[in-house]
Amino acid sequence: MLIKRLEALPVGSFHYKLLILTGLGWMFDAMDTGLISFVLPVLAKEWSLTTSEMGLIGSVGLIGMAIGAVIAGTIADKIGRKAVFSITLLLYSIATGLCALAWNLESLLVFRFFVGFGLGGELPVAATLVSEYAPTRVRGRFIVLLESFWGVGWIIAASIAYWFIPLYGWQWAFIIGTVPALYVFVIRIAMPESVRYLIASGRLGEAEEIVEKLEHDLKAVPFKESDTQETAAISDTFAPSVATLWSERFLKRTIMLWIAWFGIVFTYYGIFTWLPSLVYKQGFTFIKTFEYVFIMTLAQLPGYFTAAWLVEIIGRKYTLSLFLLLTGFAGWFFGQAATVTEIVFWGCTMSFFNLGAWGVIYTYTPELYPTSIRAFGSGWAAGVGRMGGMLAPAAVGYILQDGTTLEVVFSMFAAVLVFVSAVILFLGIETKQKNLEDI
Repeated sequence: MLIKRLEALPVGSFHYKLLILTGLGWMFDAMDTGLISFVLPVLAKEWSLTTSEMGLIGSVGLIGMAIGAVIAGTIADKIGRKAVFSITLLLYSIATGLCALAWNLESLLVFRFFVGFGLGGELPVAATLVSEYAPTRVRGRFIVLLESFWGVGWIIAASIAYWFIPLYGWQWAFIIGTVPALYVFVIRIAMPESVRYLIASGRLGEAEEIVEKLEHDLKAVPFKESDTQETAAISDTFAPSVATLWSERFLKRTIMLWIAWFGIVFTYYGIFTWLPSLVYKQGFTFIKTFEYVFIMTLAQLPGYFTAAWLVEIIGRKYTLSLFLLLTGFAGWFFGQAATVTEIVFWGCTMSFFNLGAWGVIYTYTPELYPTSIRAFGSGWAAGVGRMGGMLAPAAVGYILQDGTTLEVVFSMFAAVLVFVSAVILFLGIETKQKNLEDI
């Protein structure tokens, strides 16, 4: 059977090539997301923005991401993962370039909405594609490594902010953000469609061709079994609808995922969209602010690599719960920080655990739904999460404008993370070392 043959493939050059292909798209995604965070303090000074208006700029992108995640996830189960990945990447690249032409707050809000739409659409589709190719024994590690490209993208965004914005202005940061549009041509040529998607769509001939080529390239011994029952074997077929996600079989999974996504997105965008601005408000120059945030961003990478190791040791459920709990712990201390050393140390610790948690949730989510609704279910979970992201930047801006201290803001984030950690612990199921068709 094709799925058995796909699972039996030795991990080799194809899997790493796919990881890099999707990872670079993920990296560009993070770069575009990070750019607005570094542009905000400069833009606020130049356009005399209030903290509420700054929060609105952060939130409008998340509105686009929520809608994009749901729509792209639905379409990806109909027309394929590869096509949606290409379309969404092209959309957010062009929209990022248009941000450089923004002449006032309103025009920037429109452009940022379309940036968010493309970004939100790409992420769950990319994770779904990799999860459907990576063999069970390394699937968790591969998805977390995919998510680690997000950290690289933020490092690039921080580098652009440090080297380009002070010399050439904020517009050039967005112009550089159009580069990913060229990457679409690479995707069209080098990225395969998901075999599991092709089987679920009844396109067994195309799936057979891909598996045969992989067996040849990876020097695997092919199976001889018939694939005539492949569609039935891959998983039960479910209608892609919200009612399905809330049916008895998936109810606990959906509740857990939606709460987890809402909490992790709410806290991430509430913290990291504002991080450069919050550090700048402590009295540092733009250059020093970018330096400190750059150091905090570097701490994301070891967080990913640690999570990539733990997901195959203690599992997805426990790694995710632990990392979110420790993010809340670090965030509370960050809110109390009074010196440069404390700000940088707790900022690095917060980055380490928070971004490690992101790697795990992108691993965990597509594993909890069958092929016929995998992208749909992942898209809805991410979309609900983006609702938290819509609220967070605007809420922080409003709270700070009202005179509330950072201690209160970060105590709120810590409480949310502790609650989400407990929900995952009690409602989550473990998927470590399980075939996607057996979960």
